[in-house]
Amino acid sequence: MLFFRGLKPVACWMFLLGAMGVAHWVMAAHLATPDPKGAVAGATIKLNAQERRWIAEHPRVIVASKHFPLFLFKDEYGQWSGLYNDVLNRISAMTGLQFVYAETFYTEQMLEQLESGAANMSTTLSMNDERKAFLDFSHAFGGAGWVLVGRAGEPPVQSLQQLSRQVLVLPARHALESMIRRDYPAIELRSVKTYAEARALVVSGEAYATIENEIAAQFYPPGQLEVGQVVEGHWTADYLSVGKGQPQLLSILNKALEAFPPEELRAIRLKWSTGSAPVQAPASKQWLTTWGWGVFAVGVFALSILWHRRCRTLIQQRLEAETDLRDQLAFQHALVDAMPDPMFVRDLDGRLIMCNKSYEESLSTRFDQVKGRQLIELDTLPRETAELLHAEFMAQLGTRKASFCERRLMFKSGPKDIYQWAVPFYSTDGKLRGLLGGWCDIGKCKKPT
Repeated sequence: MLFFRGLKPVACWMFLLGAMGVAHWVMAAHLATPDPKGAVAGATIKLNAQERRWIAEHPRVIVASKHFPLFLFKDEYGQWSGLYNDVLNRISAMTGLQFVYAETFYTEQMLEQLESGAANMSTTLSMNDERKAFLDFSHAFGGAGWVLVGRAGEPPVQSLQQLSRQVLVLPARHALESMIRRDYPAIELRSVKTYAEARALVVSGEAYATIENEIAAQFYPPGQLEVGQVVEGHWTADYLSVGKGQPQLLSILNKALEAFPPEELRAIRLKWSTGSAPVQAPASKQWLTTWGWGVFAVGVFALSILWHRRCRTLIQQRLEAETDLRDQLAFQHALVDAMPDPMFVRDLDGRLIMCNKSYEESLSTRFDQVKGRQLIELDTLPRETAELLHAEFMAQLGTRKASFCERRLMFKSGPKDIYQWAVPFYSTDGKLRGLLGGWCDIGKCKKPT
């Protein structure tokens, strides 16, 4: 009897913690379940006769798009994904608009498509005076700041004033370009086609700094770039930009954004800003696991097996860290494979370390056939082309200079006009490790959609 009487406190603790586990599960399920009334209310919006007629006459809305990690990009299956894609899918459900993506490769090309009328709208453009001349902008639905980005190992860039008589590199027709030319004439402004080129010039030391969206800047590889201060007084809001002469489309988009449930928009932003899906209600198995852990913890406490509990905690933390790392690597690999242009990484001897699916398709090969081999050891390119490129790669590793150029090269399928780029990359301790490069078929890039 004394033995069972001694177990009463333990049983009470077990019951109490079990009840707390049940309460925790019920609260989590309640918070994670969306309000069905709000979802129904936000499913459709009221459109007038002109707007309904416009949708009927324009069943497909062409969206000029370029890769912007987390916000808009192609996944490993070649499908568009990201925050803006989720927003457009929701607007499509509310309005009946059908959005079709027309891929572009740099900001200037996107602006040209919108100016010419080849595309109806875009999701990734910031507002400035130049763009307002030929674009209308929707209501804002979020945003972020612009940050100054310099080379790792150098003091962080604090302000635009600090860049006087320094080289600032930006993609052509950047949202802040006209302001910088007007207000900071002492800055030596250099234009390139893409953000990737701008970052490469900063890493190589050919430019002192660039400017990027502060959310995108969080995903730089460590050890090469240093994110500095926010550009004071300038904010890059999230807009849907529409070509002039489409007032009905702009009105439809604004009505949809006004009707967008705020909690749903927050959930979409949280999903992509943290790289994780929204919280889901625990399943019955998860509930049993939660309750079981409470009982187990009480048993551990009652029996004083503290060391055993500590070991389990350490193992769980290690498994979670390994899972997070695998998820991060899988996400990065999917982004690289989703890039539409061929990309490759070569070591100090010119041997292939990595490539994406577009590289394999362009050269009609597979990675396992070319891994660890130089171009001159393969038959994927004409002999003269392979020898020329290998010699250029080795010379570039010697000079450590970034390279961007338009040229004509002979491929197995015939001559092609390409835009070729290659930049040195370094380890976290500053040692040269090889080249990162790729190319874009200019004919395809300039082909109207």
